[in-house]
Amino acid sequence: MKILIRNLPRTFTEIGLKELFEAHGEVQSCTLVLDKKTSESKGFGFVEIAKVGDAKVAIQALNGKPINGNKIRVKKAEPAKNA
Repeated sequence: MKILIRNLPRTFTEIGLKELFEAHGEVQSCTLVLDKKTSESKGFGFVEIAKVGDAKVAIQALNGKPINGNKIRVKKAEPAKNA
């Protein structure tokens, strides 16, 4: 299941994001979205967890969790809509 994580501190790293979610299940992929010009974090990213049950537990456990003063928002990622 692909998970969207928003409101991450701009200083947060992909490694930190992966470690945060590994406590709840096997992380298949982890992507922190970066600004193309500055290569700095845009404050959100995606994590994919192999088992749906583990992903649901991670969402429940981490949604609203404070990280460096930011309360992160965690939810199931919706498929991209083609315009």
